[in-house]
Amino acid sequence: MLNRSVSWIVALLLFAFVAGCTTAPPKEPTTGQPPASVTGQLIGSGKASYYGNQHHNKLTASGERFDQHALTAAHRTLPFGTRVRVTNTRNGQSVVVRINDRGPFVRGRIIDLSKAAFERISSTRAGVIRVRLVQVD
Repeated sequence: MLNRSVSWIVALLLFAFVAGCTTAPPKEPTTGQPPASVTGQLIGSGKASYYGNQHHNKLTASGERFDQHALTAAHRTLPFGTRVRVTNTRNGQSVVVRINDRGPFVRGRIIDLSKAAFERISSTRAGVIRVRLVQVD
């Protein structure tokens, strides 16, 4: 019984050692833009999606009508009117949007873009992309 416990401890220690030897994740591609600290405050990174036709012309949380052709977005906590640069971390393309709604309400997503904003940085066929958010106000 004691021999089996020692074997498990040795196995766990070996696993912890090997896990500690992994390499760091690859850096995001450079976009030719200055670092976030020069242009604004880094808000965070995560997944972005878009919303369009089904919400077009409906009221947003800010009280204005949603326009899928405008460069707007939904964020859970940023004040309405905040301008945010959203950069696609895969291709380096970015767009500046204005926060006018609340969301996203899907776990694991950081921002919902209008269809027009999403199309500026990716194909809508992608559906969900990884982005970096920087406040530009």
